[in-house]
Amino acid sequence: MAQHTVELEFSGRKLTIETGRMAKQANGAVVVRSGDTMVLVTAVASKSIKEGQDFFPLTVNYQEKAYAGGKIPGGFFKREARPSDNETLICRLIDRPIRPLFPETFLNDTQIMATVISADKDNDPGILSMIGASAALEVSDIPFFGPIAGVKVGRINGQFVANPTAEQLEQSDMEIVVAASRDAICMVEGGANVLPEEVMLDAIFFGHQVVQPILDAQEKLRSLAGVAKREVLPPAVDAELKAKVAELAAARIKEAVKIVAKQERHNAIDGVIEETIAALAGDYEGRNKEIKGFIGDLEYELVREHIIKDGERIDGRDTRTIRPIATEVSLLPRVHGSALFTRGETQALVSATLGTSIDEQRIDSLYGESKKKFLLHYNFPPYSVGETSFRLAPGRREIGHGALAERALTAVLPKHDDFPYTIRIVSETLESNGSSSMATVCGGSLSMMDAGIPIKAPVAGIAMGLIKEGDDVAILSDILGDEDHLGDMDFKVAGTAEGVTALQMDIKITGVSREIMKRALEQAREGRLHILGKMAETISASRADMSAYAPRITTIFVKTDKIRDVIGTGGKNIRNITETTGVVVDIDDSGRINIASNDKAACDLAIKMIRDLTAEAEEGKLYMGTVKKIMDFGAFVEIFPGTDGLVHISELDTERVKNVSDILKEGDKVLVKCIGIDKQGKIKLSRKEALGQTLPE
Repeated sequence: MAQHTVELEFSGRKLTIETGRMAKQANGAVVVRSGDTMVLVTAVASKSIKEGQDFFPLTVNYQEKAYAGGKIPGGFFKREARPSDNETLICRLIDRPIRPLFPETFLNDTQIMATVISADKDNDPGILSMIGASAALEVSDIPFFGPIAGVKVGRINGQFVANPTAEQLEQSDMEIVVAASRDAICMVEGGANVLPEEVMLDAIFFGHQVVQPILDAQEKLRSLAGVAKREVLPPAVDAELKAKVAELAAARIKEAVKIVAKQERHNAIDGVIEETIAALAGDYEGRNKEIKGFIGDLEYELVREHIIKDGERIDGRDTRTIRPIATEVSLLPRVHGSALFTRGETQALVSATLGTSIDEQRIDSLYGESKKKFLLHYNFPPYSVGETSFRLAPGRREIGHGALAERALTAVLPKHDDFPYTIRIVSETLESNGSSSMATVCGGSLSMMDAGIPIKAPVAGIAMGLIKEGDDVAILSDILGDEDHLGDMDFKVAGTAEGVTALQMDIKITGVSREIMKRALEQAREGRLHILGKMAETISASRADMSAYAPRITTIFVKTDKIRDVIGTGGKNIRNITETTGVVVDIDDSGRINIASNDKAACDLAIKMIRDLTAEAEEGKLYMGTVKKIMDFGAFVEIFPGTDGLVHISELDTERVKNVSDILKEGDKVLVKCIGIDKQGKIKLSRKEALGQTLPE
């Protein structure tokens, strides 16, 4: 295989895509490089379809190798283990835009593998992997309706920035990933700091414009590689059987899809399938799967036709109506904050838990260690859809939905300096029939307000759908699960009354236009405001007080040169404080100390112990001290833990003192006055000047 390379400028940096040097036995392989970040992406498809295969088995894997960042993995085995949440999320970003771009009849096992083999801190390997997945498919013989490309879009001082660096992202008020083809948007994922819909729309199509040169480069590379695509034959359709299925099932399917309740609707459709198979068993034995497929096609066509022509959906709603909403808060008595959010047949039980710095999540990545202070975990148990499953660990779907909801709520969190808690939100999906991730956003917002977390504004989310038949378009608000399955787009939008905080769009057609996206965003805002209004009927702002079971954090400050005094040699002092009081103490380099406890008395005692450790003597002030050492010339008296001063023999009494031991003994409590501090910080004390005085209360 000959080696070929294309180069272009992308976001002000050189981008190269090379094929023919690495992984030459894959059907397609490329190395994508920008700066010092390099990603190897391969595409392989089996030569034949497994017998009985009736779906497209596409697998996408993304892995960050520790060596890419000049690191050795932690842990006992010292090798890469299961994918991190970030790796899983990038797998989804690669998968979602390319999955709809394979021929319907191509059912061969297909695997995309992206491996980060070198990494700097400025060039996102996830974006390069998206580009590489498309390029690897382009130079292979695998049929693919590409190319596509991805870009990350930020906005700094009102100006859009393509592929911002980590430093630029800290200044950006948005971070979205856009995947696009030549003519349309294919996928959107990201968040914003409460921005108007029009700004989000402009950002998306800025991304579409930016990726065009990358599409040109991929087409050039495909031409240089010169690999012919496999032939994919159209499916063989038995027109006679299809007609008989329609004759037997069409009328009944038309009625079944109008049943409002999800389980009843599915049971009715299953009944039609069983009876149709039984009726055709004599002439078409062994063709159950084919018959079931024709009935599925009927359901698809009838539902879409009814929406487009009549404007009526499966459950009888028009295209804009939101399902009935019910909300409750404070339903879990020992939980810091809780909410039950129900929308139609979708229900989420969401809890908010407050913790301290020891509860932060430590993340070890290619770029070093970091900490997360806000966590959102989304669970989707099988009973939520009336099914059974042995898999209880979170899968890609749960991780992806949780990340979307977390992003939606992050924009309204209080500043950590003002509210120094670790916050964990957990969403249990109890029922699911459309957009449990958006129910999680709504429930998460309610639970945080119930917990007394001072969020900037309530957040709600809504899932939008699309039915497109030629020039006829129907945009659906608050889609059902079946409408997601039978429709052309799943567009989730979350935000406050003022603007958008998160977006996620997946499509099943080749792309959507700006006009369709604009209409969808406008309709989503209308629905979001309706949902926010329903939420406000239960709770409209954060409670003034937190749960009695939540930790209270008190913040004090000490001078930076006193931090070592609080910690003590080998952590002796800080250990003593926590063991004596039971509080949690967190100290940062600025001298900020957070003290967390449910017990006010314990917290007050810890503060006193810290104040004693960091106190400084003041000239003219009285102190009750402890005699630590007797010398011929005076006594050393400790006025704070670890801080002592000298009472010279001449300052012991108004009368002349012959022996210090005549007045003081080690261990005595004595009232002294600070009469001076020299340039070296040595403290001069006087018992004589304190005689007859008392400590102020």
